[in-house]
Amino acid sequence: MVTTAFFTFFMLVGVPIGLCLCMAAAVYIWATGNTLLFASFPVQLFGGVDNYGLISIPLFVLIGEVMNGGGITRRVINMTMAFVGSMKGGLAYVNLLANMFVSSILGSATAQVAIMAQMMVPEMEKKGYDKTFAAGLTAYAGMLGPIIPPSIMFVVYSVLAQVPVSDMLTAGMLPGILLTAIFCVVIAGMGWFCYDYPRGDVMTLKQRVRIVLGALPTLSIPIIIVGSIMAGIANATEAAAVGVVAAVLVGRYWIGDLKFSDLPLMLLKAGIYSAVVLLLVAAAAVFSWVLVYGMVPQNVAAWVQTIASDPITFMLLVNVILLVIGTVIDGAPGLIMTVPILLPIATEVYGIDPIHFGVVVTVNLVLGFLSPPVGLCFFVASAVTGAKPGKMFIVTLPFFFASCVLLVLLSIFPILSTFFVK
Repeated sequence: MVTTAFFTFFMLVGVPIGLCLCMAAAVYIWATGNTLLFASFPVQLFGGVDNYGLISIPLFVLIGEVMNGGGITRRVINMTMAFVGSMKGGLAYVNLLANMFVSSILGSATAQVAIMAQMMVPEMEKKGYDKTFAAGLTAYAGMLGPIIPPSIMFVVYSVLAQVPVSDMLTAGMLPGILLTAIFCVVIAGMGWFCYDYPRGDVMTLKQRVRIVLGALPTLSIPIIIVGSIMAGIANATEAAAVGVVAAVLVGRYWIGDLKFSDLPLMLLKAGIYSAVVLLLVAAAAVFSWVLVYGMVPQNVAAWVQTIASDPITFMLLVNVILLVIGTVIDGAPGLIMTVPILLPIATEVYGIDPIHFGVVVTVNLVLGFLSPPVGLCFFVASAVTGAKPGKMFIVTLPFFFASCVLLVLLSIFPILSTFFVK
């Protein structure tokens, strides 16, 4: 109780979540009188980040920085315009499909929403779309970032669950494709019942071919990353390293927007963001250590077993719990706080595959990015576009319900998560 009280207090006064976790662990050690555990504190911190797979995080972040600075994102948007831009409601589909392609390079929901909202929302507004709808759609399309590989959240989960990073990244492919397809259906349904979408500009075949050919080299980046992992040629870290080289070469020598003088700033930004994530992972190791020492997972398991009698009931219960947690806590911290408690119950009590469990937990917490009262992706889209977060949530409620439907399907059918995993 003392530990919980201090943790809540630290969060309410604005202490970063990584420090909250470390300080709460220290409070627990002090409250229980086992001060000898302080000697193991630094060892647990270091052990949390002493993992080869974590090297992929700064590399994936750097790919996103290079992609944005090198003009690759704009080429991807132009390519999707060539495919579906002239349809009725074409820009809405362009927004979604461009996010799907960008997700396979960027891997972060908030970064993706910030980039895509800046590019897509003014264009959609100029063509006659409601700004609130355009911003809300971009926020939901940003969900694809932490689901379609590469995904920083999947890397963090892999370290917490001690499962191969490559398997987790591969597991996100089918859920990401399904989410994209479901969102396309929602766009079509809203166009049929709610909105009279404007048509996009008509392109000639010659224009389409020219745009697609100009953007084709940009597709080498996700193909290298995802293809090498799925083919077993490289692990996630090696694929990320090659992806960085590919992004630099495409941005500098094909598109020409990237300057080598820009790389130091990109490296600095990638380093700062990666340091924040790795601090969370280190803090998670200490927090998990304290939880196990205090027998929290065992006590929670005993309570859960009185409610959930089978794996499906357990997964649905977990979804409800995580949806509540995800509304107030960001994705990676949410993983760090819940996985050490829930994963042992899922695998040891109910026999659930840790890969399947990781996909469900990650999708659930990503949905928290778009749920009140926090709804981080809505606030990011609001900061870029000026649309009101509350109105965005109301206008895009069909996307929320569609995401919940996919979440239930993922919970009930493990094959949707493990289909591509060897």
